[in-house]
Amino acid sequence: MRLTPDRVRAERDAVRERDDVVELINETRTRLGEAFETDVDRVTAAAYRREVDRVFAEGDRAVNVAACVALLRDLDVAGDYPGFVVDERLGRLLAATVAGGEPLTTLAEATFHVADVHTDGDGPAGRDDLTAALAAGFQTRLPGWPWTEGESPFAVDPPESG
Repeated sequence: MRLTPDRVRAERDAVRERDDVVELINETRTRLGEAFETDVDRVTAAAYRREVDRVFAEGDRAVNVAACVALLRDLDVAGDYPGFVVDERLGRLLAATVAGGEPLTTLAEATFHVADVHTDGDGPAGRDDLTAALAAGFQTRLPGWPWTEGESPFAVDPPESG
């Protein structure tokens, strides 16, 4: 695989047009909201596309996201099960990279498994992991979770110098 700025741009364009990812984001948010007894805002296609643009505007993140997307899209292993670990690892990595840092990284990795269980696609084994990873990463970084609104109650002010 060769990654160039043009290839990264092409991967961004492909990710940007994934309406199925928006659907999975909202399905996943509904499941998680029910599990945690909270209301989570739905994500619109326009909000998803804006966030894709933000992720790909960060060059270092963009090249890593593009590489994971390309690998997962074409990843297939004869008999599937022997490749289960590699597509799961790449899926978690992609979700975490999209999410953008702790604690969102860990949340995206966990959310990947929730989304993946409810995703079944045709084609290579990695393709459904790609969809689940994009949904997990973007749903994690997009606003809409009540706990992400406002300041954290755990922030500690720096000590006064004396």
